[in-house]
Amino acid sequence: MEKDFSVSNPKATDDICQQSKPLEIYMFIDPLCPECWALEPILKKLQIEYGQYFSLKHVLSGSLASLNCTKKSQHADLADFWEKTAFKTGMSCDGSLWFENPIVSPHLPSIALKAAELQGRKHGMKFLRKLQELLFLEKQNIATFDVLKCCANSAGLDVIEFIADIHSDSAAKAFQCDLKITREMEVTEVPTLVFFNENIEEEGIKVTGYYPYEVYVQIIEEMLQVHPEKADPPPIETFLAYFKFVASKELSVVYNKSIHEVEKEMKKLQLRQLVEQIPAKYGMFWKYIG
Repeated sequence: MEKDFSVSNPKATDDICQQSKPLEIYMFIDPLCPECWALEPILKKLQIEYGQYFSLKHVLSGSLASLNCTKKSQHADLADFWEKTAFKTGMSCDGSLWFENPIVSPHLPSIALKAAELQGRKHGMKFLRKLQELLFLEKQNIATFDVLKCCANSAGLDVIEFIADIHSDSAAKAFQCDLKITREMEVTEVPTLVFFNENIEEEGIKVTGYYPYEVYVQIIEEMLQVHPEKADPPPIETFLAYFKFVASKELSVVYNKSIHEVEKEMKKLQLRQLVEQIPAKYGMFWKYIG
């Protein structure tokens, strides 16, 4: 794990980033990165248990991994990496996409995400999640306009406005702003999380890669210099009603249950016709229909 204390605090120069919460986390991502997808269970648990202490800002990195996907020679390596990530983390992603439906315009999904964020951060978060589901589970080419329009519609966006914004200077400038932040913070890999506290004189802690939940909690405790009070997760039906589509792995992490315990409980909800079971290449997903 890299702990980098040379990252200057952006709150010192960026009034927009001022938040009432004591911590701010910058998460550097690429929509095509399977490890960013694999962090979803950990992020959900962090936001539920300690979300009162931090705000989360996604920053698009325009990573070298995305550029590599344009090279046919890299497709087998990418497929292998996806499969290994799924096996290691429990968040399914199907590497056969790189042989059947490879991405050839790696930056278009990033521009589309910035266009979605122009309709509000929550819409942007929903859009990112839908992008990841279509890519990692359904093997769809998220660098095509038809798929992006479908994704925008599923995320509840104004699709006409979204399509106009993809071609606008606003989305392009927002993406360039993210790339500038990436360079300034010397982020070279995704996922990377950079933690800042309220003291603009203090430098951030940079964590590159995928780590167990406890590592991120320890950093939050370090930054706060107190033992934070942990919130309890909501009833599982409330969680499902909010997120709509979740993996057994996500429920397992958030509720500290084994996959077997989670799926036993979910099958009870399935009998009550509250959820639909959606098999994936690795593990199971659940769609809320209650």
